[in-house]
Amino acid sequence: MDMRNIEDIYTLSPLQQGMLFHSLLNPESGEYFEQSSWTLRGDLDVPAFERAWQEVLQRHTALRTAFEWEDLDEPVQVVYRQVTLPLEKRDWRHLSGEEQSARWETFLEEERRRGFDLDQPPLMRLALLRTDDRTWQFVWSHHHIILDGWSQPILFQEVFALYEAFRQGQRLHLPPARPYREYIAWLQRQDMAQAEAFWRRTLAGFTAPTPLMVDRTLKPAPLPEGEAEYGGQRATLPQETTEQLRRLAQQHGLTLSTLTQAAWALLLSRYSGEDDVLFGATVSGRPPELPGVEEMVGLFINTLPVRVQIRPELTTVEWLRALQAQQAQLRQFEYSPLVQVHGWSDVPREQSLFESILVFESYPVDEVMDQISQERHLAIEESGSFNRTNYPLTLAVSPGRTTGLELLYDRRRFDDQAMERMLGHYRQLLTGMAEAPEQPVASLPLLTEAERRQILVEWNDTEGDYPRDKAIHQLIAEQAQRTPDLPAVSLAGQSLTYAALDARANQLAHFLRRQGVELESPVGIALERSLDLIVGILGILKAGGAYVPLDPHYPAERLRFMMEDTAMPVLLTQESLADNLPITDLQSPISVFKLDADWPTITQEPTAAPDVPVTPQNLTYIIYTSGSTGVPKGVSCQHEGVISLLADFQRRQPIQPGDGCSWWTSLNFDVSVYEIFSPLLAGGTLQIVPEEVRPDTVRLAEWLRDQRTRSVYLPPFMLADFWAWLEKNPGSLAMRRLLVGVEPIPEELLASIAQALPGLRILNGYGPTEATVCCTLYPVDPNQAQDRSTPIGKPVANTQIYLLDQHGQPVPIGIPGEIYIGGVGVARGYLNRPQLTAERFVSAEKLGLGSWKSEADQAAPPDSSLLTPYSSRLYRTGDLAAFLPDGNIQFLG
Repeated sequence: MDMRNIEDIYTLSPLQQGMLFHSLLNPESGEYFEQSSWTLRGDLDVPAFERAWQEVLQRHTALRTAFEWEDLDEPVQVVYRQVTLPLEKRDWRHLSGEEQSARWETFLEEERRRGFDLDQPPLMRLALLRTDDRTWQFVWSHHHIILDGWSQPILFQEVFALYEAFRQGQRLHLPPARPYREYIAWLQRQDMAQAEAFWRRTLAGFTAPTPLMVDRTLKPAPLPEGEAEYGGQRATLPQETTEQLRRLAQQHGLTLSTLTQAAWALLLSRYSGEDDVLFGATVSGRPPELPGVEEMVGLFINTLPVRVQIRPELTTVEWLRALQAQQAQLRQFEYSPLVQVHGWSDVPREQSLFESILVFESYPVDEVMDQISQERHLAIEESGSFNRTNYPLTLAVSPGRTTGLELLYDRRRFDDQAMERMLGHYRQLLTGMAEAPEQPVASLPLLTEAERRQILVEWNDTEGDYPRDKAIHQLIAEQAQRTPDLPAVSLAGQSLTYAALDARANQLAHFLRRQGVELESPVGIALERSLDLIVGILGILKAGGAYVPLDPHYPAERLRFMMEDTAMPVLLTQESLADNLPITDLQSPISVFKLDADWPTITQEPTAAPDVPVTPQNLTYIIYTSGSTGVPKGVSCQHEGVISLLADFQRRQPIQPGDGCSWWTSLNFDVSVYEIFSPLLAGGTLQIVPEEVRPDTVRLAEWLRDQRTRSVYLPPFMLADFWAWLEKNPGSLAMRRLLVGVEPIPEELLASIAQALPGLRILNGYGPTEATVCCTLYPVDPNQAQDRSTPIGKPVANTQIYLLDQHGQPVPIGIPGEIYIGGVGVARGYLNRPQLTAERFVSAEKLGLGSWKSEADQAAPPDSSLLTPYSSRLYRTGDLAAFLPDGNIQFLG
């Protein structure tokens, strides 16, 4: 360092300290490298242009500044007296247009890779690239640490004023420029104790950065070699919307900056599901009490946290006014160093205080360049710009005649398509504020019309054919007529043909009718796994009743609760269990029949079906939930939900007559509905897994091998051991259909099983008891499995899935939302729990889903609906999930 060429030395501003730290920490990242380019058309006087820039460089101390940090307690900035501004000139007139375009992109990329040595001034350079006799591409590169966007119009006005004077052989005397040191001195006089008190109050209780979520649910694939790690998306608010926002701001005493911050806060809230969000915002940092600050060149901006609490019950205008008042308080402490603000918060030092920043670029660069272009003999057109911060997500808003929106992001964390959607959502929120500022905050639209149609309508267009005029037992009776001699159910070497099963069930149905079983009477069934158990279920249905599973291994008090809650008039059991069932002292009388001991009496009944007017809308069963979250709840499901689901399964994984299909689960687990009825409706053989085989994966696999079973359900906890057995016994199973689900399962594990059994179709299912076994299915493709939990797929036939936020608004792709289920499989509700039923089984119309129509739908008849009759009533699951871009759903917990 030549001390004779040193004009001044002083400390750094807070933001300069942060930029220096990140630039030294990641020197190859290009963080805070700024690059702008313009096309200049006309008779450019290159010597005058170069001289004008050199003159401006000498005028402003910030442009002659470098930084020193080695062997110092704290870094300093050093102002040099004389600095020569590099200006590179290239002549590309001999190149074709295509060659020029290729050279242009290469040049810009090489400039970015060069970066700057922060201890070598100047931290800016220029380039003029001549493309024809009257056209130049002008590139200005600089490090953000020396000046901010608000300084740029000042520089350009001075440069072109000097250029015009020099071009005409004149001198231009500009007023002396105030040095950047005056701002540093002002900073050192500020009261940090007051700032600390303000920020501690403002950030109290905030312990973690607001999650961005979209990078967690949609993990982008690793970037290919050589691809840029930083990406950008751009959009524009049209002039009409921009004017609406200006009028809104003027009418209610707001600033455009407040409107843009409010929309970003709301977007983060919708994405994260949190009503208290935190993000960074760039403030101008130019204190009005500092003389001449508006004409000073340097880095005055600061990045500070903005904490916004969403008030969904307020109108948009009311909420914006409150936010404006909050912003007025923050402006008093814009000088606060971010690193200290972080220390005054409850967010741990090792975590970022926020992960996204908003830059409101209100400096009129475009207007200045347009004015210069009109006043001078040069036409100036912006070609492009490049910049990046150390934050994973940066939103830049540039108001003008229209409003420019640019989203910059780390492509190692964010998918390009997800960011394109995010910018569209931000644009949609601003448009909603402009068009309807009196609507509640919760009603501001996030999704575009096209997205709403896709998510609400197209992905829920699931209509599928199924027998709509018959109940389950009637369809099984028809199957018995088609395949009377095929085995319908088997266990331990014993079996019943379809004809025998149908006849025995008919006899039991007549018997139950004489015992008082009527349409939808709840009938308990407590038997060990046996042929009689299947006869019992089918007989109850033929009598018009709804079966109530009572696992004999359940605790007595649990069984007593279910018996009393249903007030069941009849209980079917067996002699070995009867004495241990809690049937004494029940509030309602109950008749107990033992299918083994009482069978001689039952066989006196007719073998033809009783004439009972059961419809698909009548109850099939009442299954009680586990009660893990409170008192067990009896879920009442109808025939049509089961029939529609099994018809969909049959289309996806056809069961052929004679196929063996295992039944593994407990009768009290609703997957048993799928396992029992799917083969009986298709002519398959229901193979009951013996009790002693069920808990042992190895024994179960061997049993499936010996039985030549084709269709299987396996619980998630068995899959790893099942795969280990399969690796040692390749090709030994006859399986062609595998259903899994309930818990998250690695997709690669399922793909391995599928690859080991050619022809095997694996479906991963999801569904609460309240939605008839299964409401979504995902077919595993062994050739496209990813390192993730297997998606739960798309809605099954005649089912609708909605993912909604905490305010009942549909969430976009990739954003967590609560699962709401509609369709024929939605249960009637909870037995004897009207209040809970009303809480969990909700109206789609009240959520606003039934009333939405796009412009294309307006011409439809007035009585048409985008919702099926069944989806007007939805079950609210309490589970979280996110849409993948292809419409599949990822379960989140």
